[in-house]
Amino acid sequence: MPASVKYKRLDKDNAAVLLVDHQTGLINLVQDFTPNEFKNNVLALANLAKFFKLPTILTTSFEDGPNGPIVPELKELFPKSIIPRPGQINAWDNKDFVKAVKATKKKQLIIAGVVTDVCVAFPALSALEEGYDVYVVVDASGTFNEAVRDAAWHRMAYAGAQLMNWFSVACELHRDWRNDIEGLGTLLSNHLPNYRNLINSYLSKPLNKKKG
Repeated sequence: MPASVKYKRLDKDNAAVLLVDHQTGLINLVQDFTPNEFKNNVLALANLAKFFKLPTILTTSFEDGPNGPIVPELKELFPKSIIPRPGQINAWDNKDFVKAVKATKKKQLIIAGVVTDVCVAFPALSALEEGYDVYVVVDASGTFNEAVRDAAWHRMAYAGAQLMNWFSVACELHRDWRNDIEGLGTLLSNHLPNYRNLINSYLSKPLNKKKG
């Protein structure tokens, strides 16, 4: 890491989550993850937003057209947090969306969406230009193929965005296991089968202790 770059770690008291265009039509364009893998990652990000009580804003693009409505699982989690855009491709061009972001009074924006190179990159670059710290959740964002994805990642990182996955977002927000061992463990276990094995092993330890 260059000396001029400072480690800006996520702070649950200064972060908001933006879920951009996870819509029933657009999600069919995602080819850099399997459907089940991508759904799991998106819901993991949504659930960690709930767990850490982060302000969360959802937005849709032209949902009356082929892009479709927000996926039902996200609507169920955040029924009052959806801002429909009548036509703007860049969410940051929509005044209601920007107003909602500014109303959170958070300077760290955790962004994911479909597709990575447009619906994520455009608002991420716009937010960076306005002085926000932007964290792009790469495994909860999807697009046509890996080449397109990588180009979008490079573009955003070059502009100053930090690229993370949902697991690292959860860990950086939590900071210390002692804050809530079972809470974070349950969150991770619900979305990572291998982690469920780990946490089950941990929870069974008292049963294996020798009697004194």
